[in-house]
Amino acid sequence: MNNSSLGLTGDANTSLQIEIQTCTLLRIQASRIFLYAFLSVGIVCTVVGNFLVVLSIAYFKQLQSPTNSFVMSLAVADCLVGLVVMPYSMIRTVEGCWYFGAFFCQLHSSLDVMLCTASIFHLSCIAFDRYYAVCNPLVYSLKMSHSRVVFLIVVCWAVPMLISFGPIMLDLHIAGVDILLPKDVCVFLVNRIYAVMASLVAFYLPMAIMLIAYWKIFKAAKRQARQISAMESQMAAGVGKDSSKKQRHRNTMKREGKAAKTLGIIMGVFLLFWMPFFTVNIVDPFTDYSTEVVVWDIFLWLGYINSSLNPFLYGFFNRSFRRAFLMFMGCRVCLPGSSPGMELSHTKKEANDRADQP
Repeated sequence: MNNSSLGLTGDANTSLQIEIQTCTLLRIQASRIFLYAFLSVGIVCTVVGNFLVVLSIAYFKQLQSPTNSFVMSLAVADCLVGLVVMPYSMIRTVEGCWYFGAFFCQLHSSLDVMLCTASIFHLSCIAFDRYYAVCNPLVYSLKMSHSRVVFLIVVCWAVPMLISFGPIMLDLHIAGVDILLPKDVCVFLVNRIYAVMASLVAFYLPMAIMLIAYWKIFKAAKRQARQISAMESQMAAGVGKDSSKKQRHRNTMKREGKAAKTLGIIMGVFLLFWMPFFTVNIVDPFTDYSTEVVVWDIFLWLGYINSSLNPFLYGFFNRSFRRAFLMFMGCRVCLPGSSPGMELSHTKKEANDRADQP
């Protein structure tokens, strides 16, 4: 999503012409090379990392769960950000000019808004899914059925498409904005109504839903931690006839709690990286578009780079994803003995120990 302000006051048209005439001289050659290299690394990490997430979930049956259906769709959105949005934004940021025409500027802005909004919608669905898994496990399979998961994923893509392509391609987002831009500038100016409404729908309302859901999950996780401690004390004392059932229940609660913690960290990182952009996005039209271009670029790329972080968070906090990533990167999925149904949550030694148990 891009809403780069011109950071200009006074005669807007005159200032614009001056900026365009010198746009290719804004940065020295060394700084341009550094920026291209740094931002290219971010783009490659975004595409490769999220593609690994998609491959892992599509290939390994153990990763195919309702939660990971949302994670996979989120990874598709983030991968598309790296493929079709970030490369053109990189050129615009480094060069200061837009070389791809007015129509593609609209298309690029529409894709930018849609894909970034789709990301946070998916995170809202993940919070919704985790809420039922941790707080209401008995009704989880009913509430998060296959048909409902598919419906929510469709909503995660359809609503962002409606608030992006419709208003932008019809120029509704600039109704009442009296600033004329040259053809070699791609600046996504928005009026006050669109800035407020789009930011509320795309960020602030989903953020409120996620914060409420994760607050309830946090309280439930603390309660379950006490239950796990009590179960461990009982099993250590040999109390209870059906200790194997208690062990399975304890492992389930641990697994759900760890998944909630991982996804909560992912959500927190997302909010941390996108909050500055959406805050300025609302304020800027009310201050006559006075925010400096460099400020917009920093906040925008913070949001973009967030799209590359999720795969690293999965790999760092989730053993199953970490093993799946390593298997694909080492081409071990092609070796004999590798299959979509293999166990990912245990090491080879642990798997052998479990096999040796009666």
